[in-house]
Amino acid sequence: MPSKAQVAANRANAQLSTGPKSEEGKAKSSLNAVKTGLTGRTVLLPTEDASAYEAHITRFFKEWDPATDAERALVQSLADTEWRLLRIPSLEAGIYALGRLEFADKFAHEEDLTIRKSLIEAQVFLTYRRDLNNLSIQEARLRRQRENDTAELKELQEQRRREHDRQLRQAVALYKEFKEDGSMLDPEEFGFEFSIEEIEESVARMEARNARSQYPDYLAQDIQEQLEKERLALKKAA
Repeated sequence: MPSKAQVAANRANAQLSTGPKSEEGKAKSSLNAVKTGLTGRTVLLPTEDASAYEAHITRFFKEWDPATDAERALVQSLADTEWRLLRIPSLEAGIYALGRLEFADKFAHEEDLTIRKSLIEAQVFLTYRRDLNNLSIQEARLRRQRENDTAELKELQEQRRREHDRQLRQAVALYKEFKEDGSMLDPEEFGFEFSIEEIEESVARMEARNARSQYPDYLAQDIQEQLEKERLALKKAA
């Protein structure tokens, strides 16, 4: 799950101010966000919904299911980066809203309303070109960060899965040795985090795969059923 401390800090941040009320104030707030909302350490802006942010974080943790601190840190980074990326369209709209208010009385001599609107849009772009360009630069930076974090997270999880499989194979081999000697393996004694039930299930799957590769389908099914019965009997005996 997401860090409670981080969620709480961002929620408190968001409640420090109720934000601007007027359309002009909201537009200026969006323009400020271009400079601080994408690059600053604060993820949640005062005008944003802390509950929506928390739900957003929870979705990422549910999707990636991190198991280590390193994985959790990357999932948090991915979620925060995505939150900032989702903010960009509204920031761009805020810049244009601010510009339209600023230049509302400009080009009053132009009688054609469509042409006048186009002139105002062009004026907004020329005036705030630097801010709009900065927005594009920050978007590209965030997308690169998202790609890098995703690649690193996938690699970490793949390494963890490979290590899990390696240890499980070792546990299965020891389980078989103990079984041949008429004793029961204690996974904790050898530092395994698997339960005996997990090891037995893995043994059953391996034997079922071997059976399917050696016998016709109808015989393999019978063997698999017999192995499952034996597994359940071992489980009850344990």
